[in-house]
Amino acid sequence: MLRWYIAGILFLSTVINYIDRQSLSVLGPDIKQEFGWNNQTFALLVISFRIAYAFGQTISGRFLDTVGTRKGLTISVAFYSIAAMLTSAATGLRSLCGFRFLLGAGESANWPGATKTVAEWLPRSESGWAVALFDSGSAIGGAVAPFIVYWVYHLTGSWRPAFLVTGALGLLWIPLFRWIYRKPEEHPWISPEERTLILAGRGPIEDTSTTEERLPYRALLRMPSTWGIIISKTLTDPVWFFVTDWLAILLVSKGYSPKDNLLAFWIPFLAADIGNFAGGGASSFLIRRGWTVDRSRKAICIGGAIGMATLAIPVFVDGFFVLVSSLAVSTLAYAAFSTIILTLPADMYPRGSVASVSGMSGTGAGIGTIAATYLTGLVADHYSFGPVLVIASIIPTFAAIAVLRLIKIRN
Repeated sequence: MLRWYIAGILFLSTVINYIDRQSLSVLGPDIKQEFGWNNQTFALLVISFRIAYAFGQTISGRFLDTVGTRKGLTISVAFYSIAAMLTSAATGLRSLCGFRFLLGAGESANWPGATKTVAEWLPRSESGWAVALFDSGSAIGGAVAPFIVYWVYHLTGSWRPAFLVTGALGLLWIPLFRWIYRKPEEHPWISPEERTLILAGRGPIEDTSTTEERLPYRALLRMPSTWGIIISKTLTDPVWFFVTDWLAILLVSKGYSPKDNLLAFWIPFLAADIGNFAGGGASSFLIRRGWTVDRSRKAICIGGAIGMATLAIPVFVDGFFVLVSSLAVSTLAYAAFSTIILTLPADMYPRGSVASVSGMSGTGAGIGTIAATYLTGLVADHYSFGPVLVIASIIPTFAAIAVLRLIKIRN
């Protein structure tokens, strides 16, 4: 059972990661009003984070494969926690952009590090559940963030202390992580039976997958499966980040007060949490029923792409319930799809290259999200959020096609 305590630590890290990043999104309407910004200016703050987060994932993925998970995550969490706290000292657009850039650089290591840890600690039959657990932290963090942030905001009358409080959470996590985390080969608490289960259950598609081999980037980029993972994340992550980054502003544009309608935050993020476990659990269930790993993973991706198409419904049907329900279905579907994409590097690559592949896919997703963020601000200011929702409902179909055509998982 030690492996599930390790997965729980990854879950906590992801919760904190998302609380830190969502603080700006929750406070976006208030910060916009204080500084007199429009949506395009606010988009610059989001893009500052995304640039560092995007390119940082490739760098942090190789960094984690080089120095190891324990040291790498300790450094990255300390870095982004301090960056989050420094945001409270921002005086305008430049300083806010600078601190968001630093936050993105530090937070970029979370998903490559968590994916690498799953490859180290979980047998293939359980990896979908483990990815679902840690990735669900993003939904929980997104749901919890408004309550923490608005509580501090109302208590102090200023948005600045909220960044101090949320940033401090990561510094509390580090001692817990360092106390519990070691590789299974060297962990003093693990039972011989669990160690045998983990080591025997690792071997993904190739014999080399059981090694710590670090393949060079040129070798990884020659593999169609690498591009399948990169393209699918590039096309689906912008849908999720539209919800996380723009939700409060979207509510205001529809005439709803974010502070008076916290249900609009809670339900989509709760749905995403369910989607994480639905995707990972359904895939593992299908494998146990005799489906191939390849077929079970792809079935979830197809279903996820179909579910994300519901994001266009509020363009044609008005109402708070319709808006929230549409967001909930689409985030649930995204989370199921995302869980599978996050699982694929552990399915298909040597453990010494898992974080590198995950990092590259995160960079692709970041680039896609940067472009989507800029266009969202531009279109929302000149037209409305309607065209954004329609396009966001269509794009995931192409992500599913990339998975079907480029990825082949051998049992």
